[in-house]
Amino acid sequence: MNAVDLSVYALVGPDHSGGRPLDALATQLVQGGASLLQLRDKTSSTRDMAASARAIRAAIGTAGVPLLINDRVDVALAAEADGVHIGWDDIAAEDARRLLGPDAIIGLSIKTQQQAETAPLDILDYVCIGGVFVTTSKNNPEPPVGVSGFGALAAIIRGRKPGMPVGAIAGIDSSNAADVIAAGADGVAVISALSLASDPKAATQALRAIVDRAVSARERA
Repeated sequence: MNAVDLSVYALVGPDHSGGRPLDALATQLVQGGASLLQLRDKTSSTRDMAASARAIRAAIGTAGVPLLINDRVDVALAAEADGVHIGWDDIAAEDARRLLGPDAIIGLSIKTQQQAETAPLDILDYVCIGGVFVTTSKNNPEPPVGVSGFGALAAIIRGRKPGMPVGAIAGIDSSNAADVIAAGADGVAVISALSLASDPKAATQALRAIVDRAVSARERA
């Protein structure tokens, strides 16, 4: 499958942009050290989503940071994005792979033990486990799994497929990122703490430094 760097997985969308154009915001995040980007837009028309994705791709085109689309395989195809991130109730991973082909990056959200035990890992390039903490960027009916719950689900994933990249998502910021890295995360998926920061580039730089230090500390332990 495709190699994916989840160190700082930055999500952008019109509802959490601080009024900034998404292409300009994405540029700041990439300049700050984001290793992966996702366009997460639950409200715009398909046409507008595709236009936003194209603008982001053009803005970060030389940086080598992949752009994924949340949920929408059609938008990913139209905008020639690098792949999609899907939830358990979205298009099946098998269908996404069939439509996007072997070179696309496909990630899946995992929230429960049953999902961790049954997710089609051979089709996926990475998974994100969460919500780990309470988040205001998304309505999550399930309670947060917490750091210990994250670690338990990550262990199931890695037991099934050693080396599978595993990210943590929901409510993550500079105060708790090191904790989820210590619990086994390869990186963190973040929206509000970066996109709504007064200086998104600086916020991303700070978070990337925390993640890199935590990964190094875990590897030395």
